[in-house]
Amino acid sequence: MKAASINTFGAPEVFAIGEHRLRAPGPTEVTVRVAAAGVNPLDLKIIAGYMQQVFPIEFPYVPGTDFSGVVESAGAQVTNVKPGDRVIGRTAPSAGGAFAQTLVISADDVCLIPADMSAEQAAALPTAFGTASQALFDVGQLTRGQRVLIHAAAGGVGSMAVQLAHQAGAYIVATASHQNIDLVTSLGADQVIDYRTQDFTHTRNIDLVLDTVGGDTLTRSWSVLRAGGRIATLVEFGIKPTNGHSGQFVFFASATPFLSHAIRLFQAGHLQISIDSIFPLDEAQSALEKVATGHARGKVLIRVSS
Repeated sequence: MKAASINTFGAPEVFAIGEHRLRAPGPTEVTVRVAAAGVNPLDLKIIAGYMQQVFPIEFPYVPGTDFSGVVESAGAQVTNVKPGDRVIGRTAPSAGGAFAQTLVISADDVCLIPADMSAEQAAALPTAFGTASQALFDVGQLTRGQRVLIHAAAGGVGSMAVQLAHQAGAYIVATASHQNIDLVTSLGADQVIDYRTQDFTHTRNIDLVLDTVGGDTLTRSWSVLRAGGRIATLVEFGIKPTNGHSGQFVFFASATPFLSHAIRLFQAGHLQISIDSIFPLDEAQSALEKVATGHARGKVLIRVSS
């Protein structure tokens, strides 16, 4: 099968497009013909070798975790899906495999896609929706009436987080570039700050900061928190409590518990899926380079097959 793979750590240009051998599925697994794959910042970190202690990989490695596609075959013990079913899922980061024509995954880790959801919309969901949900509610303990600051609110995770926080009844302050203010407002933000021309630290009494940027943005975010406020970061592993405020890294492991909820919200018209751009498999390097800019409006995707 055709796949985008790496044989060494490095920047996106280490990618090679070519033939890759697919392992045989087990009795509880399915083989999926991939239609589309989502591209995430985690893919860049794995390719660069930064995640080897957390998600160790072996070469050759086919990156990509988020995917949608059609079940080609199912093991003898699989009962939840059958060949021909359209599915969505997320592979374990150490396994990867989504930037390929076909992958093998446990049947328990896929979910049926409704007829009114496109393959591209489905592939945009797993990591973005699951991470946003985990960050806001499991780590951040966000509740109705609280104030949340969401950084990079037009991005994949940020755009999902704004919608989920709005549905939970929180007051949302969001940062975005000027051209994305209307989008973020439409998703449910109460106040949008243009991070290029305005200083978000003028905001006060924030209960939760969702940090998707790190660096100086994270450092300055401590000052906006009320007493007992907290930060959930997707970037800084070693975050430490500061001035009585708590901080925790969001370690996102599995999208499976979140997929059914995401699909229900979509079908009810309560979830907008923003897609920045779609690249063919042969241009997987360009897709990763787009994510590396940090300025994608929603999700960057790879279309593998129609």
